[in-house]
Amino acid sequence: MRVILYTGKGGVGKTSLAAATAMASAASGKKTIVVSTDTAHSLGDSFGMELNNEPLQIRENLWAQEISTLSSTERYWSKVQNYLSSLFVSQNINDITTEELMVFPGLEELFRLLEILTHCQEGKYDVVIVDCAPTGETLRLLSFPEVLKWWLEKIFPKQKLFFKVARPVAKSVVGVPLPTDDALEGIAELIRHIREMHALLANRMITSVRLVVNPEKMVIKEAERSFMYLSLFGFNTDAVIVNRLLPPVDLGQYFEKWSQIQHTYLQYIKNQFSPVPVLTVPLFAEEVAGFAALEKMGNECFGDLLPTGFFYCGQTQKISRAGDQYILELKLPFVSKDEIAWSQKDDEITIRVGEYKRNLHLPRQLQGCCATRAKVNADVLMIEFEGPKTAVYGTKEISYRVNCK
Repeated sequence: MRVILYTGKGGVGKTSLAAATAMASAASGKKTIVVSTDTAHSLGDSFGMELNNEPLQIRENLWAQEISTLSSTERYWSKVQNYLSSLFVSQNINDITTEELMVFPGLEELFRLLEILTHCQEGKYDVVIVDCAPTGETLRLLSFPEVLKWWLEKIFPKQKLFFKVARPVAKSVVGVPLPTDDALEGIAELIRHIREMHALLANRMITSVRLVVNPEKMVIKEAERSFMYLSLFGFNTDAVIVNRLLPPVDLGQYFEKWSQIQHTYLQYIKNQFSPVPVLTVPLFAEEVAGFAALEKMGNECFGDLLPTGFFYCGQTQKISRAGDQYILELKLPFVSKDEIAWSQKDDEITIRVGEYKRNLHLPRQLQGCCATRAKVNADVLMIEFEGPKTAVYGTKEISYRVNCK
């Protein structure tokens, strides 16, 4: 099984490249499905046909799908929705659209992602290629399995006994019905799916992300931030694809300066993202739409490379030892020390970078150790730990800012 996610700033051509990769994969003999998780689907437009929530075979070895938010929500949240509906009815809430309250912000994106898990578990396809939403939504989508898994496990009771005992008297005491067995089972099932989804995304032998950029300053800066956040959550970015690059031919005086600017940015991208490979796709003379144009794009992008291969697999986390100290290293390219804050509580480290945070359960070697300080060295966050000591920090939460040395 192979999973490839395409993302980038809106309008850079990620949908076309996802479709082109899927066609190249299918042509190599692999059963391939390309799915769109973007609310504003345009995958069908790339192929020149209408797609829907059900996988549609459009060529030999090739299927395509535009995931429906409504269908995904009904599949993974219907049991909980039924309970929430009864809860609203018990409180006489009928002056607003209750359906909007029964799906918490961000869950719809998660449900679309879980459809990808279904494809992987069913084993019908060799390759799953995902046309993701623009970068910001994609980052939220990819971080959701880890964040929500932590949230649900912390606040969701592990035992149902309390609800079973308290349910008969709860309504008269607290005035609201407690969750039904179906609702509890629905949440437990969601937690299980989230765990499986997180394992799939974090599996660097199966999943990788490809960043699509145009040789423009604003697009490159957003790609750099995306690369940093992807690294924070441990996702493997195996390629950066520079799309719509003006070819090195006589373009006339009007485009000559643009060509020089683009090729300067291309060299900048190669330097900044190294050692991640940088692939290039030229600006075509015609619109990239339809099978013939997508096939041409795939040939230009990959050449003799296997389109579904791993072009790079870097190490984002490393543990080393220096005397009595352990050092946890997290690779965070393009990070600034002013963006980072972290805290420790028991065997869990919370790392904040900008608007995103990761709750990292310490590896076995570091459990029972107490973090003492952190620093940023080049593009690596280094957190130092003292060896295991009894009752060093207990359940106290210790917060830090990063010291750059």
